Amino acid sequence: MIDTIIFDLDGTLLNTLEDLKDSTNFALRYFGYPECSIDEVRNFVGNGVKKLIERAIPQGLDNPNFERCLDIFKTNYAENMYNNTVPYDGVIDMLETLRNKGIKIAVVSNKFDMAVKTLCRNYFANLVQVAVGESDNIRKKPSPDGVFRAIKLLNSSDKNSIYCGDSDVDVNTAKNAGLDCIGVTWGFRDRKVLISEGASYIVDTPDEILKILLI
Repeated sequence: MIDTIIFDLDGTLLNTLEDLKDSTNFALRYFGYPECSIDEVRNFVGNGVKKLIERAIPQGLDNPNFERCLDIFKTNYAENMYNNTVPYDGVIDMLETLRNKGIKIAVVSNKFDMAVKTLCRNYFANLVQVAVGESDNIRKKPSPDGVFRAIKLLNSSDKNSIYCGDSDVDVNTAKNAGLDCIGVTWGFRDRKVLISEGASYIVDTPDEILKILLI
């Protein structure tokens, strides 16, 4: 019986795309580089902020301003990550129902750890019990490190856990952790990606997650 669900954050619980785009372009403008469209940023996210900036900045890691650009992004994003970010419709109600039914809830994200913990605390309060982000001690998804860390902190078991996300990275994270994956279609990737990567379930609304877990 599933008693634990581990969510991705960006594109799954929160629509963070506008604020990610704005902070990316703030950092690029600082050096006079071309800015990115929202669709470009949508395709750049999912593998952590370092990879986001690598994909956004001309010449990627070979750019001599890469590290400075990354630092500027992080500083700006920390100050502006609430400007346009909102939970997707139905997410709060879904989380409340799961918690009321005794389901343990965690978030595992490739976003840097401070931002993950702050966003979860401010948007979800006590609905999310554990939040794990990118750090020196946790390899980024699709490594299962963050998932295993969350399961341990929740005093749960991988046999009773399921993972939920919106991207190919999430499906492969679940596979690497030995978990089924619920793929959501309202995020940063489309249904075709979730199908091709082999998501165990594909849902179009948060209510459908309840049907999977609470049947």
